[in-house]
This record gives sequence, structure tokens and C-alpha cells, in this order.
Amino acid sequence: MAPKAGKMQSLINWRIKVTLNDSRTLTGQMLAFDKHMNLVIAECEEFRRVKAKKAKGQKVADGEEDDEEEEMKRMLGLVILRGETIVTLSVEGPPPAHDDKSLTGLLPGPGLGAPAGRGMGLQAPTMRMAPVPAGMPGMMGGPPPPGFGAPPGFMPPPPGFGGR
Repeated sequence: MAPKAGKMQSLINWRIKVTLNDSRTLTGQMLAFDKHMNLVIAECEEFRRVKAKKAKGQKVADGEEDDEEEEMKRMLGLVILRGETIVTLSVEGPPPAHDDKSLTGLLPGPGLGAPAGRGMGLQAPTMRMAPVPAGMPGMMGGPPPPGFGAPPGFMPPPPGFGGR
């Protein structure tokens, strides 16, 4: 993988500051990224600079600038950010300290961990197949039900070529 991906990988869970192409700034904890540099940021805060509005009738004095800007902040939470909009990315701080004490109150539940999927191949080791009644169509012996056999006009392979 590229060295850039290695550097990005090392920033997972770190607090970062991202500047966007519309001059907004986002800060938060980087949870994930991809090859397009799309980011997933947790506890994200947005900072943007807006021009302060003057009251009606207020004139700008000589030598005073009318471009007063104020910084507005809002909490966004979990953000998925398109990589195309990112201009700069910098590190704000290390990952938050992890408390293992908060996990001690969890007890294991009564459930059973087993693979889930579609098909007969993904069965838990404790599950056994019930015996198939003799003569049941389509199941290990007996012909398949109508519509489940070979297509019309299909010739079976000659002896020795069918794998039997």
C-alpha cells in the first residue's frame, strides 16, 4: 500500500482538523478513511467565519474596516466527509485515553455465536441435519421435482466424464 495510506492509518482515532474548500474547518476524531480520502469523523465540530452584520444606520468610520468577521461554531456529531472537498488535514491531538473500567460491568449474554448466511454450508458445529425420509424428491436419492432437473435437450456426459 502507498506510504500515504500508512500515514493515514496511523491517524485513526486521533483528533484532527480539516479545512474544506469553502473555508469551513471541521475538528473531530477520525474513525475511518478510504482511497478517495473520504473521512468518517466522530464528535465533529464545524467552525466558519461569517461577516458580522451592522445595525441599520451605523456608518463605517474613516480608517475602520467594515469586514468584521466572527467565528460561528456548531456541533455536527458523526460526519462522513467527501475527500474531494478537503484542502488541508492536520493533527489536533492524540487519541482519547481509553478507560477499561467502563467495560467491566458488561456480562456475557445467553446467545450463541454462530455464522449466518444463505445456504447449507454455513451451519454452526452444534447443529446437525435431520435424517431425510427415504423417497423424498430431490434430497439424496429420488428424482428432483419438476422444474429442478437438467434443462430440456441436455445430454448427460458420457461414462467416465461425469465425475462419477
